[in-house]
Amino acid sequence: MVNPYSNRQESIVSISRKRKKELRRLQSDANQLWENQQILVGHAADVAREAGRQLGHFGREQVAPVVQDTYNRRVAPVLDQGARLGRHVVDDKVVPIVGGVVGSALTAWDVANAKRHGFEKNVNKATKKVRKAVQPEKKGPGAGAVIAVILGVAAAVGVLYTAWQALRADDELWVADDPLSAPDA
Repeated sequence: MVNPYSNRQESIVSISRKRKKELRRLQSDANQLWENQQILVGHAADVAREAGRQLGHFGREQVAPVVQDTYNRRVAPVLDQGARLGRHVVDDKVVPIVGGVVGSALTAWDVANAKRHGFEKNVNKATKKVRKAVQPEKKGPGAGAVIAVILGVAAAVGVLYTAWQALRADDELWVADDPLSAPDA
């Protein structure tokens, strides 16, 4: 079997001198273009480097002052106001609450330590402090005091009544001084 492409391969391999000369010129032109492109890319890199330096100068001289001025006039006051508000909340709201909680916890801790070590006097003082902090002082007698007074009065009345009954002048309870005489028959 004969290869149909064999003649073509031979024709590609056997190029005429004219074609070879044109190919060499084309190769030379391509090489020249490549060198020119390398020079052009080098010049473009130099221009880009100089543009970067100029942009840096422009940013420092023109943009940065405008940004700084805008920050000072618009952003800084808002941040300062937010910081003041935050300090106010922390100083006037959070710290007193946390201080109260920590104080109560430390007082409870002191009570626990005092109880553990058997210092009754310190326990009573700390307990009074905690009660004052937790409960307001009561005004007037409580229900227990009223009940105790009523029961005390009732007991006193009972004792007085019993004594009166025992000591009253009742004829039937007293024994006569003269002996009983015998009945008349």
